[in-house]
Amino acid sequence: MSDSATYLRALLEWQVELGATEAICDAPLNRFEAPAAPVSLTRPASTAPSPSGGAAAIVMQPHDGPDPVAQARTAAAQADDLAELRAAMAAFDGCELKKGARNLVFADGIPGAPVMIIGDSPGRNEDAAGKPFIGQAGQLLDRMFAAIGMGREMAGSPIYITNILPWQPPGNRDPEPEEIAMMMPFVERHIELVAPKVLVAMGNVSCLALLGKKGITRLRGTWDTALGLPVLPMFHPAYLLRNPAAKRDAWHDLLQLQAKLRG
Repeated sequence: MSDSATYLRALLEWQVELGATEAICDAPLNRFEAPAAPVSLTRPASTAPSPSGGAAAIVMQPHDGPDPVAQARTAAAQADDLAELRAAMAAFDGCELKKGARNLVFADGIPGAPVMIIGDSPGRNEDAAGKPFIGQAGQLLDRMFAAIGMGREMAGSPIYITNILPWQPPGNRDPEPEEIAMMMPFVERHIELVAPKVLVAMGNVSCLALLGKKGITRLRGTWDTALGLPVLPMFHPAYLLRNPAAKRDAWHDLLQLQAKLRG
């Protein structure tokens, strides 16, 4: 790769971490030619603070047919335990991502763990195995938490891991606001059933869904609140693999988490 291409890629990754991840239009626009109709700069959905003080609400525009968010909310509310919640998510047909995924990626770790880690969406390895955070990023996550004496299978100091979306988006793209909106009732019910002491929001998508904020380089390491629980935003392990220098910040955040759990 040429020096120019390397520079441009580094610049793009920096912009993504600052939260500049959305194009204004879906296609190039010739601004020297007057459009036949006004160009809309709005997206189909937007984020807004939750009126109940819980996780951020994703507001969807009205559309024909059943409301997938309402359907998801009803299905999630009827789940009395994690097994029923998993079955409800598997039966939910409101999200088109389900059609292209190989497996539902529900969770890993020990239910009832004090720390619940929430990522964005499964990747190829996770989709194939049906488990979140495996492959290189997952191995790094395991090493990170092992450094503070915690792990997926550590009965004395367990962690519990899930994602905002249970299905892999095509091309590993970021989830769309509509996709986040229709899965958030399941995420909120998931959190209620696991009942952790602390949430860890891994990356921009998780921060957007839980807190209504993006820009992980600014948010990381600063405690926030969602659904009545303390939330610690952290770099996603995949980002740390691309930017090893940020591991120092991740270690600082892990120590913050450890101190919080110790009271």
